Amino acid sequence: MIIAIIAVFVVGYLFITLEHNIHINKTATALLTGAVCWSIYALGSNDTHSVVEQLSHHLAGIAEIAFFLLGAMTIVELIDAHQGFGLITERIHTKDIRALLWIISILTFFLSAVLDNLTTAIVMVSLLRKIIRDDEMRRFFAGIVIIAANAGGAWSPLGDVTTTMLWIGGQISAVNIMKTLFLPSLVSLVVPLLYLTFTLKGSIQSPRTSKKVLIENLSFYERNLIFIVGLGMLLFVPIFKTVTHLPPYMGVLLALGVVWAVSEIIHSQKDEEDRKPFTASYALSKIDTSSILFFMGILLAIGVLEVTHTLSHLAGWMNDSIGNLDVIVFIIGIASAVIDNVPLVAASMGMYDLAVYPQDHRIWEFLAYCAGTGGSMLIIGSAAGVAVMGMERISFFWYLKRISLLALLGYVAGTLVFLFV
Repeated sequence: MIIAIIAVFVVGYLFITLEHNIHINKTATALLTGAVCWSIYALGSNDTHSVVEQLSHHLAGIAEIAFFLLGAMTIVELIDAHQGFGLITERIHTKDIRALLWIISILTFFLSAVLDNLTTAIVMVSLLRKIIRDDEMRRFFAGIVIIAANAGGAWSPLGDVTTTMLWIGGQISAVNIMKTLFLPSLVSLVVPLLYLTFTLKGSIQSPRTSKKVLIENLSFYERNLIFIVGLGMLLFVPIFKTVTHLPPYMGVLLALGVVWAVSEIIHSQKDEEDRKPFTASYALSKIDTSSILFFMGILLAIGVLEVTHTLSHLAGWMNDSIGNLDVIVFIIGIASAVIDNVPLVAASMGMYDLAVYPQDHRIWEFLAYCAGTGGSMLIIGSAAGVAVMGMERISFFWYLKRISLLALLGYVAGTLVFLFV
């Protein structure tokens, strides 16, 4: 049974990477992989009731991520519909490709630490659509956004789901992780940027935009209000989580409710036809739901590997075979580019006892860095990558060819800083 599940997962993973060659949408493949893996597990188990309970447990976690994605994407679409990102794009005047790359990357890095890498990636890709006309160049910038978002999320307890897991589990403390991982995380971004500074040339062509729409259908007050409220509510999500201890998706749903209500109020006096492009209902219709379903399918498949203890057995084998903790964690970071970092970190948390490795031990700090930044090496290795993959239609092999080596350089450079500085 285990061999069959692994075989289906590998084949499904291969089909996802070959999406454009086999002409089957990656979402369909991911959903089929997840459903078939769970079916094999159920048919091979003597306790179907237990399988259903395990599935329900994993579905609850997957639903949290799906609702978080849904809420964050809707808020971003509402801000975009109100041309709110113009408040930022209008202040970015440089056409130099290298200068723009640094501005976007540093902005993403710090914003990711406050919001989280997933929300930040969604926001920044929406921003890039307002700045860069050329599709190929915009995809390249989106790839660098993935690196920057994951690097920024790694050093903050609220910036990446794996760092948050370690924080909630008591393996790390907030102040120490920020102090310890800030420099390695920054280096993991700066090294690729320095390389690109010497290799990239050219200028950026901005999309042709019309101010007539803004003047006729939208006031500057309405645009600014939705931008401030929308971004402010996204920034409020980690505060909400800290104060209430409720999951992040509850904060996002609260944020969406507030932004939705504000958008309804400020357009209440307009005709139905004029209001329609600025409503949350219209924003929901523009969301790329296929990327959300793709994410759900991948997590369902990963869930089977977790409940069958395949991942924990892999971690145990690495511990027995390799022995050196730094090498093991470094490999876990590389593996997180292929397999979702959440179950990998969860397996690692169960493998190493807090009584032996207390809070803020070196292993937990290094694990937070590696799991957070290692996923950048493949586009399906992180939530931010999956979201951008859907938004910009980036193929697996395009990312592998153009971005993966840059992410690997940054990952290794940050590792060296952590270990020796």
